[in-house]
Amino acid sequence: MGSMPASWLVVIASLLFATMGVCIKLAAADYGSGEIVMYRGMVGALMIGAISRWHGGTLRTAMPARHFLRSLTGVTALCLWFYAIAALPLATAMTLNYTSSLWIALFLLGGASMLGTKAVDGRLVLAALVGFAGIVLVLRPTIEQGQLWYGLAGLSSGMVSATGYLQVAALGRAGEPEGRIVFYFSVGGVFGGALLATLTGWHAHTWRGVGLLLAVGVLATVAQLLLTRAYVGGPALVIASLQYLGIGFSFLYDVLLLTDRVTWPALAGIVLIVGAGVGAAMLRSRAGAARGGTPVRR
Repeated sequence: MGSMPASWLVVIASLLFATMGVCIKLAAADYGSGEIVMYRGMVGALMIGAISRWHGGTLRTAMPARHFLRSLTGVTALCLWFYAIAALPLATAMTLNYTSSLWIALFLLGGASMLGTKAVDGRLVLAALVGFAGIVLVLRPTIEQGQLWYGLAGLSSGMVSATGYLQVAALGRAGEPEGRIVFYFSVGGVFGGALLATLTGWHAHTWRGVGLLLAVGVLATVAQLLLTRAYVGGPALVIASLQYLGIGFSFLYDVLLLTDRVTWPALAGIVLIVGAGVGAAMLRSRAGAARGGTPVRR
C-alpha cells in the first residue's frame, strides 16, 4: 500500500466504498442504521488495533477533544447516510453524501464573505449553484416516490461530512497518523451506533446478517485507510476528483445487482453534482497554490 500511487489508492477505495454500500442495503433488511454503524465501528476498531499492535505503534493521542469532535460529526453523517442507503438507489444515496465538496465550497465562501478577507470567487459561486441544481434533480424522484426524508437524510450526511473532512485535515496537519484517526472514528461509531440502536431497537442476528455486518466493517476500514493514505501523500485535486468514481461504481451495482433504478432526472443531477464538485475542487486547489499553501485534504 505504501508504494502504490495515490490515484490507484483512491480508485480501489471508491470501489470498496461502493461495495460496502451494497452490503449496507442488504443488511438494512435485518438491522437498523444504528446497529450497522455500531458493528462497522467495532470491526474497524479491532482491525486498526491489531494492525497497530503488529507494527508496534501506539494509539495514544494528545488530542482527545479533536478526535471527539471528528467522531461526533463523522458518526452523525454515517448514521444519516446509512439511513438513506436503506431506501434510495445506491447511486443516489452515494451522490447526496458526496455533496460534501459543495458544502465545503459554501463554507469557504461564507467565511470569506463574513470576514471580508478577500473577494468571493464568482466561479466558485457558479460551481455551487450548478451543484445545488443537480441536488434538486436528484431529490425530485425521492419526493415523487414518498422518500423525501431519506433524500434529506442523504443530503444532510453530505453537509455534516464536510465539517468532518475539515477536522480530519486539521488532525493530519497536527501530526496524527491515518490509523489513529480511523481508530478513534471507529470507536466513536461503536458508542454512537449503540446509542441510536438503543433508542430505535435491536434485532436478532442471522448468519447472513453477521456476514454482511462483517463485510461492511472490513470494506469500510480498508477503504478508509486507503483514502486517508492517498490524501496524505497525493495531490488533493486528483484525489477529490477520482473519489467520484464511487458514484459510477454504485450506479453499476444498481443496474447489475440491485432492484433500484436511477431515473433520468436523478442521473442528470448526478452529472451536475459531479461536474460541480470537480470544478469546486479545482478552484480550491488553485487558490491554495496561489497562497503557497497546501490544499485541504480529507
